[in-house]
Amino acid sequence: MSVTRKYSLHTFFTRVVCIGTIGTSIIGISVRVAVLSVPLLFSSHLYADLEKARDLMDANEFEQAMEELLPAAQSGNAEAEELIGVMYAMGLGVERDDMRAFEWYLRASLKGHPGAQSGIGWYYEVGRGVSAPDLVRAYAWYVLSAIGGDPDAAISQEEVIKKMTQAEIEQAHKIIDDYKTWIYPFD
Repeated sequence: MSVTRKYSLHTFFTRVVCIGTIGTSIIGISVRVAVLSVPLLFSSHLYADLEKARDLMDANEFEQAMEELLPAAQSGNAEAEELIGVMYAMGLGVERDDMRAFEWYLRASLKGHPGAQSGIGWYYEVGRGVSAPDLVRAYAWYVLSAIGGDPDAAISQEEVIKKMTQAEIEQAHKIIDDYKTWIYPFD
């Protein structure tokens, strides 16, 4: 049995780009152009899969939607990760599982998906999918979601802050500052 080494697309393209930028030949230039074009091809394909998955969800064909979403989510697509979180949160085509929903939402949240960030805030607020309610983290994720553009996050943020002490609010702002520079570096 031969052992083959598998590389991710990122590793492959990183190596091709390095090879392409070392040389100054026509081939090196064409490799760079080809490498720059490849992500555009993959992104349009993933976008089509997401649209197909949404259509399947609208048609209540959740198992097929999951089949469309998983490859995109496993490739790091935040929108697909958030939709899988929704499916686990609501038990759509899968057994409802708050812990798995939380984990899928968290993956998308760390990539800046505002809807998933609100979902994480809610899970922390009510204590589902986590060991116990945590208003500090709930507030932090609602604020991050509002920064990302979720219009409903501000309402949730206002409701949670009413239940918090000043010390908890200050603690939440430390978390917000840490995450904000990482999730929204250009804000």
